[in-house]
Amino acid sequence: MPIITVNNRKVHIQELNKGAEHTLVLIHGMFSNLSIYYFNIAPILAQHFHIVMYDLKSHGMSERAMEGYDLDNMSSDLVALLDNLQLQNVHLLGYSFGGLIALKTALQIPNRVERLVVMEAPDPQDEKARNIIDEYSKEFLEHYIANFTDTTKMKMGKRQFEKNHRLYEFLFNQTSIKADMIKEKYFLHEMDTTALPPSTLLLYGDTSNCKPTGEWLQAKIPGAQLELIPGDHNIPIQEPVQIAETILDFLSNPLLQNHG
Repeated sequence: MPIITVNNRKVHIQELNKGAEHTLVLIHGMFSNLSIYYFNIAPILAQHFHIVMYDLKSHGMSERAMEGYDLDNMSSDLVALLDNLQLQNVHLLGYSFGGLIALKTALQIPNRVERLVVMEAPDPQDEKARNIIDEYSKEFLEHYIANFTDTTKMKMGKRQFEKNHRLYEFLFNQTSIKADMIKEKYFLHEMDTTALPPSTLLLYGDTSNCKPTGEWLQAKIPGAQLELIPGDHNIPIQEPVQIAETILDFLSNPLLQNHG
């Protein structure tokens, strides 16, 4: 269990194929952890790239934090991680809220991000995405997991359910996450999309509630490609092989010009 110190906080990381020439950093979403990539998507990508995965603060096996869930702080954590691992130029892949972190980081350090993959990033302005925090309860979590099981065909054991429940309660009730997410309400609509890497791939589920955001980003980011994957917001679990192969095709395409 590799643990490193990033911005004075312990962070759990995993690396695959460290000897590869190019590095791809995988960023998970809120209320998840790096395992969403580890078992299915990462091994396929690692056949060609050095893969770096990490648990966001208070997620997985990383150290818990009371504050710092806004995109500035999350991006700062990622840049510090790159510095710690002495990675000067990387590709970024972010899922859900991790997609927003990837976008923010690409804007913060444009000369260090070669290609960008944004998967199912939501619009923080969407009331549904923010209201989930205020409506949270154990009953809500049980309902969510029941639906999650239906759409992903994956089962969650009682022990894992209780562990997730404790994490969610900590995040919702004891941290600044509510205020931090509200603070990012207009992030997508205020960012300078022309400053993003010209090689950007957008991956969205063809039945996802976030699909309109993907279509909007395609129109706003010069040269961005939008690929629709069968499924909803849970496409990393529903179609991991198709997602990994789509990403490999994108990152390996020599016709795309790297940024920086």
